[in-house]
Order: sequence, then C-alpha cells, then structure tokens
Amino acid sequence: MVLRRALQLIMVIALALAGAVQGGVSTARAEGNGTSTGRQLLFYNHAYGVLDRATADAIEHSPYLRDFADFQVRTTTGSGGQTWTGRYLMGRETYFELFGVGDVPGKDGTLGSTGLGVSTERAGDLPTVIERLRKAGISDAVEFRQTRDFGDGVPVPWFDAVFTTGEYDLFGAWGMEYRPEYFADPRGNTEPASHPGDVGRERYLPDAYRDHLMRDVTGIRLAVTARDLANTLPLLKAGGFAVRSLPGGGAVAKGGGTTIRFDSVPLDQVGLRQIEMSLNHPVSYRHVERIGHSALVVGPGSRAVWTFEEQDRPSAGQDQARSNAGQAQDRPSAF
Repeated sequence: MVLRRALQLIMVIALALAGAVQGGVSTARAEGNGTSTGRQLLFYNHAYGVLDRATADAIEHSPYLRDFADFQVRTTTGSGGQTWTGRYLMGRETYFELFGVGDVPGKDGTLGSTGLGVSTERAGDLPTVIERLRKAGISDAVEFRQTRDFGDGVPVPWFDAVFTTGEYDLFGAWGMEYRPEYFADPRGNTEPASHPGDVGRERYLPDAYRDHLMRDVTGIRLAVTARDLANTLPLLKAGGFAVRSLPGGGAVAKGGGTTIRFDSVPLDQVGLRQIEMSLNHPVSYRHVERIGHSALVVGPGSRAVWTFEEQDRPSAGQDQARSNAGQAQDRPSAF
C-alpha cells in the first residue's frame, strides 16, 4: 500500500467482495456491514512493508514462494518518474508487496515503514468516500492521480487516490479508484468489465493465482504510531469498514473478507507484523518455511500465516530518517 516531496508512488489494488469464495476473499458488492455509513465502498487492496535487507533478499530468491504464490519482483515507474522495486505476492483480488531498506526513495524506504491501499469496486464510489470524509470533519484531505509508465515515457492514468492528511510518521493509508484509461490499455493485462462501472480488484489482478496455493489476503497486522492510526481510521470508516478500538490504543477494521489489525506502538517499534492468507484448496500438512527474519506457516487446512520477526537494526543513516519521521511531507506516498 506513505508520502514525500515529489509525486510518489502508489501501488495497486483490486477490490471486490460479495459472495463467499472458498476460504477466502470474495468479489465485492457488499450492500452493508452494520456501519453507519451503509454500503461498503472501500475494500482491502494491498499492503506493504519495508524489511531488513537480509529478509528482503531471502524473499526475493526463495524458490518456495514461487511455488506458493503468483510471485513477482519488478520495478515500477509512477508519477513524476519515481521508481520503486518490490516483491509481490498476488492473489485473486488482493495482494501485498515487500520492500527492502532503500527499495523506495526517501523515508518510505526506512525499516518499518508500511502502507495500506483500500480501493473501490464501482466507478464513482471514491467521490462518495471523499464527501463522507468532509462530513466527518476531514477538510484537508489530499487528492491526486497516480500514473504508470510502461517504459515508453508516456504516463498512463492509473488511479485516483485520497489521503486524509499530508503528514505522517512511517505509515499511510489511501483510498483509490482505478482509472478507465488503465483498463483500456492492453499493456495493463486487465480483464474485461463484468458489469457497468466495474473497476474492481479481481478485474485488475491476473488469474495466475489459480496455478499456486495462495488465494487471497484475509488478514494483515501492522504496528503503527498513534498519530498514523488516528489519521487512518476516518478513511476506513468512510469506506464502510466496521472499526473497533483495542485495549492499549490499537484498532481492528473488518470488511469485505479482510481483517486489518493495528497495534499502536512507539516510532521505533513500527512495522509489518503478520499476514494471513486463504489457500485455493486445503492441505493436510503443516509446512514451516523460514525466510530471513520471518516464518511462513502453511496449513493444515485452507490457511497460511506469515509472521515477521524483529528485523536487523538500521544503519546510522536510517536512524536519521527515523528522527525526521515526524516532519510534514507533501503527502503520503502510495505504492
């Protein structure tokens, strides 16, 4: 799924959910989830985390992950020519991306930096989210359009996005809606619309997940500062997530088949903690794959859990980036 001095990055998502799919996230046309905002408009698209170099390199070169999921390593060029290199595990409707320290520019490449993208399924729902934010008292939301360069130097409109603020520590969340120009470009390898106004996650993501075990992200756990959490919850509520507070200042947001947990921690303890995934089919075994400072546990059943342990301490230069983390930025960046 974040900010910075140039127009930065924003990664993709593909949201949808409406009926249950075998052990995982469904496609989206949910008409309500018990929140005061009514129909759910935003769904988990993807999240990202910045890991230590040893763990990021172990992920990049892991033979197991290439079997387990639709796994990709790629460099993307976004707005303003900004580039980032990530390791992607893609599901049917959801995905996540993992960076090593320095794989994205500026403080967003600092150890422990994380982000979350939540997207619409129907064209025109993002303006409704923005209006809900205004009614909730968010008068300074940051709106922008992300582009993607496929290598010919001609940016293609990718998606529209909104942040609740342009200031953050080391975590940012954004709401987004894919652009029709992107779906119309054959280089995006997207699917035809399944209904009028379809801008959903399943249409955006490829179907290569069918050839692997991982199906979708069903849960994500992130450790963030109290300020970053306070800036995030209004967006999730405006998007229709059911949000409840946790003892100690954290929160849990549920909606569309994905549970997002936030632990409120000091700045020096932030980072990606855990990812839960559904599988395409149940397995009878329990497999533990150690990858750098992390452990991916697959099965038994139709579930996998990837836990990220304490990472290697950053260098002095990265410590300086942390000390600057509270400063205002142009806006969160979205990868």
